[in-house]
Amino acid sequence: MRARRRLTWFAACGFVIAGLCYSAWLPAQFLNPGIGGPDAYVSELAAADQPWSWLVRAADVVAGIACLAAVALVPDERPGRWGAAGWLGLALLGGMTVLDSGLFPLDCAALSDPVCAAAEAAGRVSPSHRIHTATSALASAGAMISLVALPVSALRRRRWPLIGYGGAVLAVLMAVATVWTLAAIASGAPVGLAQRFQVAVIGLWLLLPGVALWRDRTMAAPPKSHVLLEGAGTPPVLICAGMAGAWFHWDRVAADLSRDHAVIRFDRPGLGLSSGHRRPPTLREEADRIGALAGVPAVVVGHSAAGRHAEAFARLHPGRVAGLVLVDPSCESAVRPRGAARAAAVRAVQRALPALGGTFGATAVACLALPFAHRLLMGAHDRARAVYGRGRVLAAATAEWLAYPDMTAELDELRGTHPFPEIPVVILSAGPEDRCHHDLAELLDAKLISLPGTGHEVQLESPEAITEAVRMISRFHDT
Repeated sequence: MRARRRLTWFAACGFVIAGLCYSAWLPAQFLNPGIGGPDAYVSELAAADQPWSWLVRAADVVAGIACLAAVALVPDERPGRWGAAGWLGLALLGGMTVLDSGLFPLDCAALSDPVCAAAEAAGRVSPSHRIHTATSALASAGAMISLVALPVSALRRRRWPLIGYGGAVLAVLMAVATVWTLAAIASGAPVGLAQRFQVAVIGLWLLLPGVALWRDRTMAAPPKSHVLLEGAGTPPVLICAGMAGAWFHWDRVAADLSRDHAVIRFDRPGLGLSSGHRRPPTLREEADRIGALAGVPAVVVGHSAAGRHAEAFARLHPGRVAGLVLVDPSCESAVRPRGAARAAAVRAVQRALPALGGTFGATAVACLALPFAHRLLMGAHDRARAVYGRGRVLAAATAEWLAYPDMTAELDELRGTHPFPEIPVVILSAGPEDRCHHDLAELLDAKLISLPGTGHEVQLESPEAITEAVRMISRFHDT
């Protein structure tokens, strides 16, 4: 919670800084009296040939960067279509503001300088001068989109009423300013006052989310775990998905086993339909989670990295396990310890991940990357976009990846202090022969079954191999 409040504070500060810097033209116009009348655009203050233009341009660049950072950190993991459009509109405003002043300023002040106006009419201006018109238009479009979409989202979700009601008022003012500006341009009337009104509304709009976030005292919802129970029969089968896995990857396995077993599937914190994780995962915590779900001795199916969770559970709770099926398990030996500096950096990232997973920036990255990665690695699935397009899933998957070396070290310690119980174990080894799986089979006195024509995702490619291994252990348990 502390990290979440800190990120919310950073996002609020970002919007406030963006609003103040975006409004730097107010004092800057007194530094350059030649461009202050009703006929001049505000952006002419930042023209390359004007005094103090560097100051105006620097303020705009800071405003744009602060706006982009604030949008990325805003605590809105599930914004909906209106919310997503609104935050992306603000990101467009921020990005175009950086380009507008940082890379593509005007060459000169066309409305204030007749020589510049003649050069512009004759086409004797740089590409930067011409591109400036497009970036300015896109920045205004981003502001307008956000002013419409974010208030609608806030009012529909009953969240951030200041953005909802205050944004609605500013949206009306923005529409008036835009119509006034376009009318002045079309009629040849002075456009400076209309455009100043429009830019002032945008500055106020950037401040508004900052104030709303500053006042936000919303507490995180209590954690919820997604657990699915199907079928009936003993011994029950508890399925532990691999790193970043979800319950639906095991549909075919569960459908077959549920005919004669109670099948339990679950999503670890932050993954699938479970709420976000609160702290770095540990091996003992995962073993205890399995123990909490397995009320009676159960056959535990552990895939990939979850094979370590299953083995740890068997060592820590030997009376509550009927057998193990380790599906292409991870079995590397202990990794090299991290150096002090690297370990400190990893701990800092791990502490920040739960809060980062709830931000709009994490959700945007997840929507762009994770569904594509899922399709590439595991094929298409109807649920993939809805599940993997969430920032908390990206954060939880990253947390598991970062914790993997520590879990390896934990398991090595457990192997030295907790003997493995006398239970049946089947190891399914996918792909080419793996010496590591042979060593693990010897360590656990397990039956090793090779699946040379199957990839790592055995539950998708050869679910029958898993169900047969479970039934093999069930027959042993019955005898």
